Amino acid sequence: MWYEAVAGGVQLRLHVQPGARRTEVVGLHGDALKLKLAAPPVDGKANTRLIAWLADAFGVPQRQVTIKAGQTSRQKLVVIEGSERDPATLLDPC
Repeated sequence: MWYEAVAGGVQLRLHVQPGARRTEVVGLHGDALKLKLAAPPVDGKANTRLIAWLADAFGVPQRQVTIKAGQTSRQKLVVIEGSERDPATLLDPC
């Protein structure tokens, strides 16, 4: 499973593809959710865009989204605190 509940939030396993035309969910990539990011993989821009997108998607401030592992990798472990949104809804086409 690409997400799991943790104390006070949810933990996501992500496969991130920077440099895309727009930021969007692509689907599953092994045991991770694959996201395309509209940001280049330089100077932390892709991580900044990822945090902003996830904060908006989960309805939380950016300070509640933390990249726990994979700062410089496409494989990332992210924790989102205080959201009521079910992560599975990210895969819904609407």
